[in-house]
Amino acid sequence: MKFQAVRGMQDLLPAQKAIFRFIEDTAREIFSSYAYQEVGMPILESTDLYKRVVGEATDIVEKEMYSFDDRNGDGLTMRPEGTAGCVRIAQQHGLLFNQTQRLWYQGPMFRHERPQKGRYRQFEQIGVECFGMAGPDIDVEILLLCARLWEKLGISDEITLELNSMGSAEARANYRTALVKYLADYEDQLDEDSVRRLHTNPLRILDSKVETTQEILIAAPKLANFLDNESKVHFEQLTQMLDALGIAYVVNPKIVRGLDYYNRTVFEWVTTSLGSQGTVCGGGRYDGLVEQIGGKATPGVGFAMGLDRIALMVANKWEALVQADVYVASIGEGARLAAIQVAEAIRSTYTDKKTLVHCGDGKFKSQLKKADASGASVALILGEEEVQNNKVIVKFLKTGDQETINQNEVVEFLALRSGGW
Repeated sequence: MKFQAVRGMQDLLPAQKAIFRFIEDTAREIFSSYAYQEVGMPILESTDLYKRVVGEATDIVEKEMYSFDDRNGDGLTMRPEGTAGCVRIAQQHGLLFNQTQRLWYQGPMFRHERPQKGRYRQFEQIGVECFGMAGPDIDVEILLLCARLWEKLGISDEITLELNSMGSAEARANYRTALVKYLADYEDQLDEDSVRRLHTNPLRILDSKVETTQEILIAAPKLANFLDNESKVHFEQLTQMLDALGIAYVVNPKIVRGLDYYNRTVFEWVTTSLGSQGTVCGGGRYDGLVEQIGGKATPGVGFAMGLDRIALMVANKWEALVQADVYVASIGEGARLAAIQVAEAIRSTYTDKKTLVHCGDGKFKSQLKKADASGASVALILGEEEVQNNKVIVKFLKTGDQETINQNEVVEFLALRSGGW
């Protein structure tokens, strides 16, 4: 019987994993420069947490969550998104009492969606959540953080920032009523998903990809006309700061995001280089969320980015890292231990270099071919004769030069030749 990965679950081979690691390391460096702190979250949370926070009428809760009852009969869900868990952590551990927090996390999320290029049922996310700051300045900060990351990854010219404001809960409720009243006259012309959402989550219809539905929406009421004054001021200040900082953006009134907890600022970073999977990062404000799970009213804002889609963009510019810098070859049983000892001496000194030891049998020519294939600059060769005389052959693979030196001089010799390997 042959086993394969479960449908929608992605295997990351070494070359792909290297790209993911590069993105994660770059993000970690940038987040640290903004004084954000990393938290780790459980993969499993209470199902009720997501129903309350994400919203029972959302696609995530209705159709996409991996949920089950454990042996105690408790309802558990594999995390479909990170904000709910991060808010739970902050509330449970007292991180929000008279404090501001800038937190970030990374790891796998799980949603039972139809697998496509850039969309998997297990997918990697990096997320940021900020608590205790109500003004537009923190909204601007996390957008600046994203812009800096795109620049460092070399993909800033492929990504556009789109913004909208969803206003207060009351403004959104008033708009929902007006939108439902308008769309009710066109219910028989809406696509199947939009008909379902009309009675559960009508704002999601604005994001429909069905052309006929979008034509109906042209004359629909506009959310901007229902915004409260405070939300208008907040959004105006946000855009003014972005203008002053040189961050380009497009105001897109159709951005509503797919989760119930957003208010005021919502945003998406989008690209046209990935086909239909155009959103690589999205987020916004959720000022009522902490209170919703039993805490004191605490403003919050955050985002999540999908590493799978970003990795597809980075791969086009990616220069694969070499497998090794130094390849240690050995011929004969007696040379194997010496090869390991020499390699350990190099690793102890050159902690930033990758040293690969050939293990097992192999002819000299075969081992040198593997050394070339590894990308190594230097090959160290030990045979029975070299071991008996405490020698090692150092071959510089880029130039073909080689020298025979004492084994205990390898580290010092490489140091003198640091510019050539």
